[in-house]
Amino acid sequence: MNNSFTHPEFADHERVVFVNDKAAGLQAIIAVHNTQQGPAIGGCRMWPYESADAALTDVLRLSRGMTYKNALAGINSGGGKSVIIGDPQTDKSPTLFKAMGSAIESLGGRYIVAEDSGTSPADMAIMAESTSHVAGLEGEANSGDPSPSTALGVFLSICEAVSYRFCRSDLVGLRVHIQGLGKVGFGLAKLLVDSGAIVVASDINENNCRRASDELSIGIVSNDELLTGHCDVFAPCALGGVLNEWSIPTLKTTVIAGAANNQLLTQEDDRRLADAGILYCPDYLINAGGVVDVYQRIHGGTQVDIDAGVAAIAARLKSVLTEADSRGISPEKVAQERAEKLISGPKNDSVSTVAA
Repeated sequence: MNNSFTHPEFADHERVVFVNDKAAGLQAIIAVHNTQQGPAIGGCRMWPYESADAALTDVLRLSRGMTYKNALAGINSGGGKSVIIGDPQTDKSPTLFKAMGSAIESLGGRYIVAEDSGTSPADMAIMAESTSHVAGLEGEANSGDPSPSTALGVFLSICEAVSYRFCRSDLVGLRVHIQGLGKVGFGLAKLLVDSGAIVVASDINENNCRRASDELSIGIVSNDELLTGHCDVFAPCALGGVLNEWSIPTLKTTVIAGAANNQLLTQEDDRRLADAGILYCPDYLINAGGVVDVYQRIHGGTQVDIDAGVAAIAARLKSVLTEADSRGISPEKVAQERAEKLISGPKNDSVSTVAA
């Protein structure tokens, strides 16, 4: 395994904690990237990584992405993430999640955990038995499943990107390809279908595909067919790294706007998309609805506050796209510049709900 300090994705993380509890069957990594704006908020992912090094790479990239996401969303939170190495279908247990909660508690509030790929509000409830630093619990006024807010933020961003690139105010008849039909992907698909878009999707989980086909009547294809087929918008909503030197030449889309984190495998892939004439909407900019939801609930915000925060995502995207156009650079570079400036600046006095 790479030493954390020399790891190419280290990026000046404040804390990287390796958790090994044999009795609980827990191997996990908690990464806190930056807490200048407040305690780090980020989900806990459970995935059967092929190696500990792969898990470390993922959690470091995800944690840094959360710093950017939270900064651009205008909330007083830093960026962090955690990963549990294991199969969420077979390796979950109350003992495992209680042990994970204890590990989070040991950080003294520096990191606040929420659900992510492979975990659920029920898992968070078990963690909450051993830590108070958890969000996304069901049945409480200050918590709940944030995935609908993530899906809505991405949907509104797709509407904005379509308006910007195609000069049209509706999605009727537009073809949208969705990769991943988990909670966010399914929610996004429903919003798109209801808006009149033609949705085609793929997922490695057959149950997710069956549900989307039965309930939404959308087309289901293989992942290869999805990536190489013609569409107006491609929405990655699964794991990261889907946009890379191998996949980009096969894409036949005009806009990319999805919920997955770290969609670009490398920064070179931003240039590749620009060279291909594809409008890429930075993932950490447009998939912030969930963390806005979590933050507002933690701090006593109302549904009106949440809705305003999610709606502001599309306004920020429009601002980023406009600046990128005027400067002749990519939206990704503009978003990065804005995030870095916010991270290095003074802490916000209030939650922002307007375009940055």
